[in-house]
Amino acid sequence: SVSRTSPNLAFVPACLPPDPVEVEKLQHFVSNSKRLFVMTGAGVSTESGIPDYRSEGVGLYTRTDRRPIQHAEFVRSASARQRYWARNFVGWPQFSSHQPNTAHLVLRDWEKLGKLHWLVTQNVDALHTKAGSQRMTELHGCTHRVFCLACGDQILRSELQEHFEALNPTWKAEAFGVAPDGDVFLTDEQVCNFHVPACHKCGGILKPDVTFFGDTVSREKVNFVHQRLAESDSVLVAGSSMQVYSAYRFALAAREKQLPIAILNIGPTRSDHFASLKLNYRCGELLPLIV
Repeated sequence: SVSRTSPNLAFVPACLPPDPVEVEKLQHFVSNSKRLFVMTGAGVSTESGIPDYRSEGVGLYTRTDRRPIQHAEFVRSASARQRYWARNFVGWPQFSSHQPNTAHLVLRDWEKLGKLHWLVTQNVDALHTKAGSQRMTELHGCTHRVFCLACGDQILRSELQEHFEALNPTWKAEAFGVAPDGDVFLTDEQVCNFHVPACHKCGGILKPDVTFFGDTVSREKVNFVHQRLAESDSVLVAGSSMQVYSAYRFALAAREKQLPIAILNIGPTRSDHFASLKLNYRCGELLPLIV
């Protein structure tokens, strides 16, 4: 039931087409699994036109000197929040319009077939949800939700966009390039007159429901994912270099449990040395070949 979508390769590193021998190895791996635990990263979403941070030649870190906002800076500094939300406001219409690619649809179908036991994604783009995945944990949250740091009230990001528009009726800014988490590059001059709404219930600070760099994933969520991993019999990592410890910890736990681990990612990952299978191909090109 996977519909063939044309991949957007602007942010996908160059790689060879899948080798039939290696396809057969992954087929064997998936066929032998009854309760597959899948972890996805930015490499699953690059084919939907969303850049990642670390890919050689095309990732944000190699193309620019830009770095994502730190949690402490966002909480501490009103000007940092103003800069973040102005950039996010400009980028939101494009970022929220991205659609799932073939890889997302394949993983959704594996879930429907009972093959995929649980999916953990590091991505905050909601593309797995748009594809229809349900047995899923968004490890780092989702940009499509916003919450108040003071009272915890939650609203949709699309609703906040309307508040931004009402508060900034004459504010205009042209974007220069899109970053992985949906914001764009703006100058300080562009940002200085942008108005940011407070929580409509208590006047507190509004923050996207995502784990910023320097913040930690809740213990409750980590424990929940460990439980799903304990119920699984094998692990597939798709489109992640596993550089971020919040995800890498689950690869370490899988190794401790002696679960077989397959990695599908263009370029090296932090877990390559203990994986039973490592494949350097596009997720959207290889996953549909697995029956």
